[in-house]
Amino acid sequence: MRPAEFPVEAIIEAGQALQAAGRNVTGFALRQKVGGGNPTRLKQVWDDHLAKAQPVVELPGEIVDALAQVTKSLTEQLATLGAGLYARVHEDAQRKIAAVERDAAVEVNEATTEVDRVEAVRDAALAEIEALKAKLADSQAQAQTQAVELAQLRERLSASGTELTHAREELSQARNQASDAREEAARLRGQVEAIEGQRAELVKVLAERPVAAEKGADKAEKPAWKGTK
Repeated sequence: MRPAEFPVEAIIEAGQALQAAGRNVTGFALRQKVGGGNPTRLKQVWDDHLAKAQPVVELPGEIVDALAQVTKSLTEQLATLGAGLYARVHEDAQRKIAAVERDAAVEVNEATTEVDRVEAVRDAALAEIEALKAKLADSQAQAQTQAVELAQLRERLSASGTELTHAREELSQARNQASDAREEAARLRGQVEAIEGQRAELVKVLAERPVAAEKGADKAEKPAWKGTK
């Protein structure tokens, strides 16, 4: 065991010096006085010294009896006082508990009402969300249908554009053919006109031939007539 750093005598002397100076004897005061040590041990050493220094005096029997009666009376009074205090404290506690319970009940009711309100708001929000989801689904379906219709329309427009291009090409070809036909008709008209001119000339020639033949016949017959005369 580790030996004490300061002897008991030195600690007692330090305590007596503190008493003589009118100071309270504490562990820290003893430590300061002796110059070190554990304040708890120093105070324990001083307390043991005081306990040994006090003389033991035996009291007379009547004083002991009186003290016993006084102690009993005080004990009964303390018990009565304690019971009264307990009853009063218990009553106060019950009132406080009742008040707390009332406040708690009010808070619970308010909390329940708030929870109901929040749940109603939540249910309304969920219903609105479901309705919005349904509208969104309808909108998406309509958009999909419109996209399909738009694609079909684009295909038809593309086909129409192709047909229009073909029609334009055919129109251009028809115009070219019409131009060629007009040219051919003009050429044919020219040929017809030339033929008509030739025919008219031939008719004229054929029409003049009988006249010429008759004149020739007359000239041939006149000398014969002269000879018969």
